[in-house]
Amino acid sequence: MQSAAPEDRNSLTSRILPQMTLSKGDESSLTGPPAPDSGSSSAPERAVKRFEVAGNAIVTGGAGTLGFAASRALLEHGLSGLMIFDINPTQAQPKIDELQKEFPACNIKSKQVDITDDVAVSKAVDETASLLGSVDHLLCFAGVVGCQHALDMKSAEWRRVLNINTTGSFICAQAAARQMVQQGYGGSIIFVASISGHRVNFPQPQVAYNVSKSALLTMKDCLAAEWARYGIRSNSISPGYMDTILNEGEGLEEGRKIWADRNPLGRMGTPNELTGAVVLLSSMQATYINGTDIVVDGGQILF
Repeated sequence: MQSAAPEDRNSLTSRILPQMTLSKGDESSLTGPPAPDSGSSSAPERAVKRFEVAGNAIVTGGAGTLGFAASRALLEHGLSGLMIFDINPTQAQPKIDELQKEFPACNIKSKQVDITDDVAVSKAVDETASLLGSVDHLLCFAGVVGCQHALDMKSAEWRRVLNINTTGSFICAQAAARQMVQQGYGGSIIFVASISGHRVNFPQPQVAYNVSKSALLTMKDCLAAEWARYGIRSNSISPGYMDTILNEGEGLEEGRKIWADRNPLGRMGTPNELTGAVVLLSSMQATYINGTDIVVDGGQILF
């Protein structure tokens, strides 16, 4: 191992340590308590408002099954505008068009974006803010899965999985946070982690995927602390095995049986069962939820 040059060692002793700033949390800050209800609204009105989702959202991987279900749920709860980032949104354009017909008052757009390209992501976020008027929510659903034995894995595959799942999520979060800071009133960022970030999968080996998702959990914690003073809340959701096209096919039959046998509820989850956590973390009810991970897995990680 090379030792640092003397001048490098000297610079270490003279460096200034950056320090994060926390919010004071008073009414003049961006993290003050919400205004109390005036009492003028009815109980049903208060119930609707409790889980209201205001503003505009970017959903990465939004053309996929889970991202699309989450997008629809946010629109159902009051989202004004939606921008779907996807590597291939053209393939999903018919169902995006149907979503626009279902919510004619909402502004729904899609954009082809490589989330590992920081320049492209920054440009896409700027364009989204211009088209929709603001960026108030970011949901990071874009990701890839890889199942390989660790002894056989090429370093290129390791880098690919972490580059998309972890680095790509950070690039999107950074670009969205910069826009939120510029807007001056905060926002919400939700990372999609996984039970794979909490426990080792069985029976499939997928070390790169597991590491990429556990890294997301730590990243969520760091950003929740660092960006809170800007009124930006950073949280995550950890889905269990979900019944989507990624978990279909004859080659996965044995794995699906093992997953079900090791789950207290005895089955996989459906995409819509993830949307409750999405709506909660994006809603007005979540103003004091920051740095939290919600596991939605039927109890899979208990064993």
